[in-house]
Amino acid sequence: MNSITSAPGITPPPGLVGRGARESARLTRQWFQQLTESTLRGTPAAYVFVMGSMSEVLRCFDFPITFPEVSALQAAVRGTAEAFLTDAEDYGYSPDICGYLKADIAMHVGGRAHPMAAIPKPAIAIATNSCNTYFKWAEAWERIYHIPVMTIDVPNARAAHSNSPRGSEDFRWELAYVKGQIEELIAKCEEITGRSFDIDRFRDCLRHSQRMALNWKKLLELNQRTPAVFNALSDGLAYLGMVNCFRGTAEGADYFEELVEEMSWRSEHGVGAMVRQDGQDVQVEQKFRLGFHGLPCYSFFRGFNELFSDWGGFFVTSSYMHVASGSSAIGFEYDLARPIESFAEGTLLALRDGQNETLFEVPSMETKASRFELDGIVYHGAKSCRTGSSAMADRRLHMSNNIGLPSLLIESDIVDPRSVSRAQLKNRADAFFENLIARKQRQ
Repeated sequence: MNSITSAPGITPPPGLVGRGARESARLTRQWFQQLTESTLRGTPAAYVFVMGSMSEVLRCFDFPITFPEVSALQAAVRGTAEAFLTDAEDYGYSPDICGYLKADIAMHVGGRAHPMAAIPKPAIAIATNSCNTYFKWAEAWERIYHIPVMTIDVPNARAAHSNSPRGSEDFRWELAYVKGQIEELIAKCEEITGRSFDIDRFRDCLRHSQRMALNWKKLLELNQRTPAVFNALSDGLAYLGMVNCFRGTAEGADYFEELVEEMSWRSEHGVGAMVRQDGQDVQVEQKFRLGFHGLPCYSFFRGFNELFSDWGGFFVTSSYMHVASGSSAIGFEYDLARPIESFAEGTLLALRDGQNETLFEVPSMETKASRFELDGIVYHGAKSCRTGSSAMADRRLHMSNNIGLPSLLIESDIVDPRSVSRAQLKNRADAFFENLIARKQRQ
């Protein structure tokens, strides 16, 4: 990897630089360990998805919370996803459907043994319409475990820029619809646990989520500066784990407050994104500022990133960090005087924002209003994610016609190594950077 040493003459406060990476690794191990402990105790969990997890409600009932996308991608990064995928296909699942789903279902059929934890049995599952696969996925859990499945159906736009404005009559009806579903979820949790909903504890969870979301937004915006302080593809994976697994907790809020403190110091002193190399921290070279649209390739994760970093390509922003965080960075602030209605409003706004970015455009990348000063955008189509990869070639052409940025369209998969052609990916990436270099020379 091309890299340069950190800026000379700058002495950071002790333990500040690299603190976010160390803490995310520790908290990730802690989260998986807590799942194992819940399994050993026989404590049933809530099975949820990253987009619309309802974590703030579930924490009021002390449910352990599991995210199948997190466990599936971790299996892929650790090289164990292929065995899960083949087991699922032997079980009867098509090779063409979501790799996340197949890896997860095979894990459950095989006794819930994951490379990082023992996953507890569920007591309830929650699905939103943020992904069309979520409902069928939750139905599979329902058949395996005979548990109730609650759905949160959020009204979305039928076309770009067509959402109901806040304060309009249509928005009020939409908000009432979402609020009613959240109240149904609360009632179901009370029925399962035999406990009453604690509104004051819920307010505390909202406070933690609010603090986390405001710092998440600050973190993403820091990469508008040069040099960027984190890689939206590689570092972004760790941050997404924190924003999902620790939503609604003091630990999660503290983590992002401290992370922004570290990254703000680094940004102010010109200390860009760091990697550990030969026993010391070095700054990653950032010749080309890139945006990333789509899901990462987790089964080839390090090599996938090196296709770009070896040329000095650096991902300063990605649509995945927006959408897979439950669109936490929209800037919405909860009104704790009316917590359930305000939570419903935040859910409505966040999930429809994520749908808009998935289906229409990503304002931080694909518009002239972007402040990231991108040199190009990489579009990654995932074979088994049809929703996330829908019309990708068309939106790439639309973006190119509107703002004229160079772009690259590549295809592989999220967790299936059988769908990854490393030589083909490298050839396309090399040609992309040769074009970027020629473009800069002409300019």
